[in-house]
Order: sequence, then C-alpha cells, then structure tokens
Amino acid sequence: MRELYPEIEPYRTHRLAVDDLHTLYIEECGNPDGLPVLFLHGGPGAGLSPYHRRFFDPARYRIVLFDQRGAGRSTPPAELRDNTTWHLVADIERIRGHFGIERWVVFGGSWGSTLSLAYAQAHPQRVLGLVLRGIFLGRPGELRWFNELDGGARWIFPERWENYLAHIPEAERGEMVEAYWRRLDSPDPGVQLAAARAWSNWEGGSTTLIHDPEEAGNFEDPKVAVSVARAEAHYFRHHVFLEPDQLLRGIDRIRHIPSTIVHGRYDIICPMKSAHDLAQAWPEAELRVVLAGHSAADPAIVDALVQATDALADRFA
Repeated sequence: MRELYPEIEPYRTHRLAVDDLHTLYIEECGNPDGLPVLFLHGGPGAGLSPYHRRFFDPARYRIVLFDQRGAGRSTPPAELRDNTTWHLVADIERIRGHFGIERWVVFGGSWGSTLSLAYAQAHPQRVLGLVLRGIFLGRPGELRWFNELDGGARWIFPERWENYLAHIPEAERGEMVEAYWRRLDSPDPGVQLAAARAWSNWEGGSTTLIHDPEEAGNFEDPKVAVSVARAEAHYFRHHVFLEPDQLLRGIDRIRHIPSTIVHGRYDIICPMKSAHDLAQAWPEAELRVVLAGHSAADPAIVDALVQATDALADRFA
C-alpha cells in the first residue's frame, strides 16, 4: 500500500486578485522545475489542508494549490457574490497564466472532481492528465441523495441524519437545502452559525468507511463550518451551475487525456453510481474502485491516488 509523501511546506505563497472583490490564496510546493500539477479541493468552501500537498512526489512535481473563492485563506471569507463554477474555471486559467504554465496535471476529489471535469472540458488543451476521486457530477439525483428526505444517505447514517433533520421545522422539511439556505443567509450571525454547524456535522462525520455516529466531523472551526455550509447550499440550490448531464455530455472533449478515476465502493456522500456512469461514458479512463468510503485520507484511496500521480510523473516528468 502506498502512503502519502512526507509533510512538506510551500516554497512560495501568493495572493492573486482575480477581480475587484476576490483575492485567492495560492501555494507552490515541491520542485519549482517539476511537472506542474493543480490540486482542487472539495466542498465547495472547504479550503486547503496541509495533507493535500502530500499526494505528489515533491522531487518530481511542482505542486500548485489554492483556496477557491470564499474558502480558506482567500478573501473575502465565505463570500458568494461572483462565486460560480464558471468563475472558478476562469480563476484556474488565471492562475495558470500567472505562473506561465503551458499545460498541467489536474487533481480533484469530490467537488474538486466536478471542477476538474468542468475545467478540463472548457480548456482541454491545457490539461496533461487528470486524477479524479469521489466523483460528483452535480446531477439532481446526486444533489438530493445526501441532503433531502427523498435521498438515500439518511437510511445509512440515521443517527446523524436525525440531528441534521431536527434543525429544520417539520413544515419546511420538503426542501431541506432551501430551508438551510434561509438560515445560512440570515443576517443574524448566531442563526447562521447554528445552521452551519448542523449542516457541517451531517457531512463532516459521514466521510469514512469506519463510522462513529457521535463523531463531530472535520468542520469544527466555526469559520470553516460557515464557509462550507454557505458555499455548498449556494452551489446546490443552483444545480452547481451546470446544465443537466453537462459533464457526461462533454466527455468527447477530454476523451484523449490520460485519466484515473478513484472511488470508494462504500462512498455515502458521492455514491458509486456517479463513478460508474462516468466510466461508462469514458471507457478510455482507468476506473479504480477500492474498499473505502469518501475520505481522501482513507488508506485504500491514498494508495490508488499516489499510484496514479506517480504514473503520470513517470509518463511526463
């Protein structure tokens, strides 16, 4: 089993203004002369973690990571104005041009897989390879699976679901995302934070294969909880700014790009069907189904992802 590469610190950080409102926090790690790779974090709104740097051989990769609009150390925090999938795609191109990178590998998991596919289909000539984990295609069924009463995730984690459900009065439970959004968009910070904690606790504790229903999750920091909950509700209620089946219909644009899809068989947040449907539409990509849940830190997923990044380094570095 492959493990994460050793801990590494950025050799350079940047703040890049992408418009009059948003300024992005960006890191560069590894080898400045190495194979460029872009890491796209999940959420939306979750931001970077130090372990995200460790999926890549630092001797062979120039690792670029950034906090997306409104997330992490990008400013303004939790800002949703001018914050759509296509603003983020434009930001990626702005970053690539800023660093003078001609082509790069793109690596993304969960929401990061959605954004990776959207970017690659918009700019296929800029992508050397793709590594995608925990596939999320932004389709209506996927959006409802985890957050609505007619979804299936509530049957798997009923103890945690009850806490998520209890935050919303019974009369509003027909559309849970909209009900949460009304609270997350409240001018009262206390109302906003309470909703963010309930939303983030439901998601954050449901990522791992070995699941403790009492686990607090990984969004305990109030700022992170608000960022994640507001961004996710914003994106979900707008169908992640994609047309129906857009990412599947756009596969012909990226069919030629060497790509690996890694998915946990028991992923509850992004069910296996999404990876299966993507692989059916894109048989040229390698699909690796592993005994895991959703978390990128699951050992089986780490193993598959590091193998995939090493293979691309062998091919292009």
